[in-house]
Amino acid sequence: NYTRPGKPDYAQLSNWAAWPHIRDLADSTPAGLKDMQAVSQADVFFLHPTTLVRHRGNGRWNAEIDDAYINRKTDESSILYQATLFNGVGRVYAPRYRQAHLETFFTDDTASARKALDLAYEDVAAAFEYFLENENRNRPIILAGHSQGAYHLMRLLSDYFHGNQPLQKRLVVAYAVGYPIPAQRLSTLQPCRTPEQTACVCSWRTYRKGHKPDFLDEEEEMIITNPLSWTTGPEYVGKDQNLGSVLDGLDQKPVPGMSGAQIHRGILWTDKPRFKGSFWYPFANYHRGDFNIFYMNVRTNAAQRLAAFWK
Repeated sequence: NYTRPGKPDYAQLSNWAAWPHIRDLADSTPAGLKDMQAVSQADVFFLHPTTLVRHRGNGRWNAEIDDAYINRKTDESSILYQATLFNGVGRVYAPRYRQAHLETFFTDDTASARKALDLAYEDVAAAFEYFLENENRNRPIILAGHSQGAYHLMRLLSDYFHGNQPLQKRLVVAYAVGYPIPAQRLSTLQPCRTPEQTACVCSWRTYRKGHKPDFLDEEEEMIITNPLSWTTGPEYVGKDQNLGSVLDGLDQKPVPGMSGAQIHRGILWTDKPRFKGSFWYPFANYHRGDFNIFYMNVRTNAAQRLAAFWK
């Protein structure tokens, strides 16, 4: 029988995928860039996307916190290619959590899905409280999450920042990417509309230019940001504004000018990016590249918003 996996203790560093005081994959950088965590003036709380995707079996709705295969997979994908976006601007903290299985987002068994997501969020909240009490020391906070991570990030914003002026004043920005974020969800936190705005939320979901997913006709209004201009207008922003994509590994320099981008209703349209094997890539959904197509724009913008925060 399936038993609920045991609760993590966030005083144990093994329960963190990234922790600034030890060597981990969040310290990596693409060629030509520097890890600035040791001298940074802000903290980044990063939530990784779903990596529990194998056959669910036996009612397994959540990952065990010490599953070596899942943890390695998380570290070698999300921590290496997404959390590293932020090591130029802040100390990176990324908790492991009893993440919900990928099937949670597609199943008709909504009761089990809700329980799985609640359990995962219970860990995220516990990790955030540990981080606030033991590490942050009133420094500015950047929140970032992708996919399932963005889902939990929105709950964190609701539970900890909404109506909490002292904490809201320390929020530089929240990048909640790759998950639909309803515009009405957070009345006291605005969508980001300019590159220097602080205490606001950026969100986008990336698709090939011209693709119109069926869900657009049913969806309410979503927060949507163009990560090439950091505005919310519908105009196409050209490839020349893309400062660098990281799609073929961190051993190479980011590739500038790969894709332009344009907001279409609640999603972001982008030109088909080029990477190893991209010629054979048949999908119009660029979910896995939500951050990486715009790697250098996000990295640069985080620094831009932190500078505006200090002003």
